[in-house]
This record gives sequence, C-alpha cells and structure tokens, in this order.
Amino acid sequence: MHNPDLSPESLVVALGRPPHTLDAPVNPSITMTSTYVGAATPTGSERVYARFSNPTWDPFEEALGTLEKASSPALLYASGMASIAAAFNLVPLGGTIVLPETAYNGTLALGQQKEAAGHFKVRIAPVSDTDATIALLDGADVLWIESPTNPMLEVADIAALAAAAKERGILTIVDNTFATPLVQQPLTMGADVVVHSVTKSLSGHSDVILGAVVCADPELRQRMHGERTLQGAIPGPFEAWLALRGLRTLSVRVEKSMANAQELAERLENHPNLEGVRYPGLPTDPGYERAKATMNGFGAVLGIYVAGGAEAAERFLDALQLWTPATSLGGVESLAERRRRHASEPKSVAENMVRLSVGIENVDDLWRDLDQALRASAL
Repeated sequence: MHNPDLSPESLVVALGRPPHTLDAPVNPSITMTSTYVGAATPTGSERVYARFSNPTWDPFEEALGTLEKASSPALLYASGMASIAAAFNLVPLGGTIVLPETAYNGTLALGQQKEAAGHFKVRIAPVSDTDATIALLDGADVLWIESPTNPMLEVADIAALAAAAKERGILTIVDNTFATPLVQQPLTMGADVVVHSVTKSLSGHSDVILGAVVCADPELRQRMHGERTLQGAIPGPFEAWLALRGLRTLSVRVEKSMANAQELAERLENHPNLEGVRYPGLPTDPGYERAKATMNGFGAVLGIYVAGGAEAAERFLDALQLWTPATSLGGVESLAERRRRHASEPKSVAENMVRLSVGIENVDDLWRDLDQALRASAL
C-alpha cells in the first residue's frame, strides 16, 4: 500500500500496481474467470465465484478508495446508474430522500420511478441554497447532493449540509462525478457515501461503462458489497482494467481540461451570440466564492445559453466541427449537448442551454470552433 499522503498526481500513477518484486509486471493483469479452484472443497476458496470478487477489480477499487480518503476500497459497479441504484437502496422502504432540483437526469428519473412504485418519498431541494435544503431535512432518511450540479453547475456547501444531516441521523450521499476526487473529497467534508460514474473523467476516454461507490464506514461498505453480490450489478474485468489504465492520466487530463474550461468561459462570457455562461470559475458566477473556498479547481464542464432559443442552439451544434455533439462528459475529447432535448430533463434547465464538456485539445482550436458555430447559429 502506498503512502496516502502522496500527492494526487503521484497516487493516480502509483496506486493499484503489483508489488515491486523481481520480474513482477508493472501493470496488473486481467483475470477472465467465472469461478475459482477450491470453491467446492471443505476448506473452500477465498473468492469462491466471480460474481463475488475478481482480482482485476481490486486495484481500481483500492486506488479510488485512497483518492477519496476512505478507510476501505471503493466498490465497482456495472455502470454509473448501477452505482446510483445501489446507493438508492440505502433509503429504507417507505422512507424519504432529499434530491437536488437539478441533477443528473438518470438520478432524478430513477427517483421518480421509485417514488411512483412506493419505494420511498422524494423531496426536491435547491442544494445551492443551504438554508432551504436544511429546512427539508427533518424526517428524511437520505440527503443526495450533486456539486457542481448537472447541468446547472450549482455549487453546494457539502460540509454544512452533511453536518446538518448528521445532526438528524440522515445519511449523506454525494455524486462526485463532475468534480472527481482531485477537485474535492466529500468524505472529508462529512459525507457518508460518494458515488461516481467511472464512465466519465475517471476512465476518461469514452470507451468504458462503469460506476463506483465509496463508503466512509467499512461496515456500510460490507453491506453494499453483499447487496452487489446478490443483485449482480458487477463490472466486467476488462472494463475494470481499462478504467485503471485511464485513471493513470487523470491528473494531467483534469489539469488540462480545467485550464481549457477556464479560458473558454472567460472568452465566452461576453460573446455577442450568447445570453449567458455558467461556470464556477467565473467571478460573476453565483457559485464562484463557494467553489473557490471548497474546491481544488472549478471542473471541466460549463454551460452556455445560445441567443435565439432552442433552434439557435441546434444550429450551433450542427455547425461544430472540432467539438463533438454528443452526450456524456469527462473524456479527452470536447463534447457539446443541448440537455433539454431529453424530455425528462428538469424544466429548470433552459431550452437554449448547451452543456460543454471541455477536453484536452488546443484551447485556441476549441475557441475558434465555438466562435464560428455561435456566429452560424445567428444566421
């Protein structure tokens, strides 16, 4: 085990590697198996069956757990939604969960589905408004936080909300997909559980579907491990191996993407074909002061409001050449998407808002493409 006091830049490279013994491989191997020798013997085997455990999962789970400053490894899941669903299972039957007003579409949709089925009740909170959110906590069982939120980029006071939740015996779960553990570590702010779509920045190459959960309490982690085993939402070994491979460059990718995002947000702020820009790194943004005080950077996602409504936003997307009009975020390539094209997107998300996931390309090339597409949107 590497010293967790190493800098994140070193940890993402060093964690999850085989011991430094003579002729040992530098990288862990992929174990493709469905069962293990000894599973049927009187003494048994440690792993028993591949739905319970796979040595290919271990390096990534150990690495992410360390990066999030947890005392136990993370748990990998088959997808980001599988990890969200697993975290939702922490709400007792008939209980209440407080969800953000704007959040990942899948989170809100699953919450609505479970409420309709009578599994639990949902309260909707404006998580960037600390007092208003705390006012909704009494009698709840779980508080779910996104910060920054998807796609509105609102910034929550995670520490204050987690403290208020703890006073009331409420579990706090934070979706840390946007920020990554390099920008913020919610467990150190009092959160109980962190959720990730590993598909996004952690893997970083738009070629993996994975999710993860990290728990502050090892006993809660053990409980979730047991439920994962029974419910079967396990990752494939190849996907886990690819995710670890992507994690090696997380630091340099996040650094470059955030620098690009900051520069583009500043250039876009006064663009004549925009009605506005949302990015926590802009001093004019409502979340700037809180993000500056609590986050190690401002993330690589920004929102722009194209002048002329939804039609102009669609013309903008059609005119892009270097940027890819596609859903998702956190890859090395820059992506753009009008979120309200999804019927289930919250109505608080404007029709003309385009979410930009900024990649690692040359910032001037990215700017020129945005600028020409914005000008084309007005024609």
